[in-house]
Amino acid sequence: MSRIFFMGATGGVGHRLLPQLLAQGHEVTALHRKPEQADYLKQQGAKPVAGDMMGLTRGDYKRLLQDHEIIIFSAGAAGSGKDRTSKIDGDTPALLADLAEELGIQRFYLVSAFPEAGRTKGLGEGFEHYMQVKKAADARLVKSSLDWVILRPGTLLDEDADDRVSLDYALPYGSVKRGNVANTLAALIAKPTIHRQIIELTDGDDNISTAVGTLSRNT
Repeated sequence: MSRIFFMGATGGVGHRLLPQLLAQGHEVTALHRKPEQADYLKQQGAKPVAGDMMGLTRGDYKRLLQDHEIIIFSAGAAGSGKDRTSKIDGDTPALLADLAEELGIQRFYLVSAFPEAGRTKGLGEGFEHYMQVKKAADARLVKSSLDWVILRPGTLLDEDADDRVSLDYALPYGSVKRGNVANTLAALIAKPTIHRQIIELTDGDDNISTAVGTLSRNT
């Protein structure tokens, strides 16, 4: 199994994914911002590392990433302002891609955004900025030499998984349970033959294992 550096392990997708990674036998280092999150991460079996993405430097990340084999990024600024969105959703995953190439970390899993999300809802300048920086982060990762997977979920619902999804390289827009995003990520991480692919995800009718298996055969 692999040594994973996990950004977003305490979030809506991350806290559902973390136990699955540990059950698969991975060693997980999880970044957290709030001191009280350390105990939760320890109880789960992860190694907690305190740090705020708004303040961490390239040198900090280089030190933290040493000896890891996989990066998972499911963090986000969650609408907390343009500066935080730029830093967390855009600059940080791009920086991590740079460092992964420098340090020889080959695999990178990035949770992005469905391109059509909110397009007709008039969500304002802040949301447009969010979509721009998410796309820029995707483009930086695609340009890298890494074995990346970019997962673009539809509008996120704060619900546990029912393991019924639509998963493909292009889909009609829809919503998706955060639990289904976590379970799909776990299945993709367990299938390293799927790489250098941008994959869209919504709730649907297919079992996750079947959907991931179909992608694997088409890779």
